[in-house]
Amino acid sequence: MVQLILTPAAGKRLIAKAVAAYAPIQAALKTGTVVIVAGTTNGYVAEEILGAIGQLEGFSRGAFSRGITLPPSGTPGTGGSSGRKAFQGDVVIVKGEWQKGKTIFDVAGSLKEGDIILKGANALNVSQRRAAVLIGHPEGGTIAAAMQAVIGKRVRLVIPVGLEKRVSCDLDSLSLEINSPGVKGPRLLPVQGEVITELDSVSILSGATAELFAAGGVCGAEGTVWLAVKGKKDMEEHIKKIADGLSKEPPFAF
Repeated sequence: MVQLILTPAAGKRLIAKAVAAYAPIQAALKTGTVVIVAGTTNGYVAEEILGAIGQLEGFSRGAFSRGITLPPSGTPGTGGSSGRKAFQGDVVIVKGEWQKGKTIFDVAGSLKEGDIILKGANALNVSQRRAAVLIGHPEGGTIAAAMQAVIGKRVRLVIPVGLEKRVSCDLDSLSLEINSPGVKGPRLLPVQGEVITELDSVSILSGATAELFAAGGVCGAEGTVWLAVKGKKDMEEHIKKIADGLSKEPPFAF
C-alpha cells in the first residue's frame, strides 16, 4: 500500500489528468463532440484535454466559471475590474477541434448519442456514487440544458468532482429540503451521471484502487484528503509518481 496526500487543487489536477486519459473521452474527441461546462474543476479538465490535443492557447482557467463559492470577505482578484478575465464560453470540441466562444446552450440541441458532456458538481455522496448541482438560475442553468441532451438523446454525462465536496446525507432528501418553497438561496439538483473523483482517477491512471481514510489540514492544506492505494507494485509506484508531481500544485486563483 502507498498513501497519497492531495490538496483540493492537486485533487482537481489529478481528476483532470484522469478524465483526459479516460478511454470514452478520447474516443469522443476523435469522432464526436465533447462539451466541458465551465467550472473550477472543469477548468483543470479543459487545460488537460486542450493541452493533449495541442489547442491550449487562448484558454484561461481563471475565467472558466459561472458561479463560485468564496469566503464571506471575498479574495483578491475576484470580479469586476480586479483582474478576472471575462467569461468566454464553455469548451466545445467537435471531432478534435475547439469551437471557441460556444456554450452548452449553443450546442445542446445538436448533441447525439456518443457525445459527452462534462459537468462539475457541488455535492457528492461517495458511498452512493451520486452528485448534485447547485442552481442559481430560475430556469435551471447549464445543468438543465445538459440534461435535455442526456435524457432525450442518450448523451453521456461525466461528472468530475473532488472529495472535498462530499456530504453524508441522501441527496434526494437534501434536495427536497433545499428546494422547498420559502427557502432562500440556490437550489440543489441530484443528477444521474458518471462520477469521477480522486478515487476513480487513481484507478483510471494506474489500475490500482484507492480509499479515503483521512482528511483535513491547515496552513494551505485545508480540504486535503488522504488516500490509501492498493495494487501491484508498479501500479502503486506509478500513481505515487504522479501524485508527487502534483505536490506543488498552487491553490486556485484568478
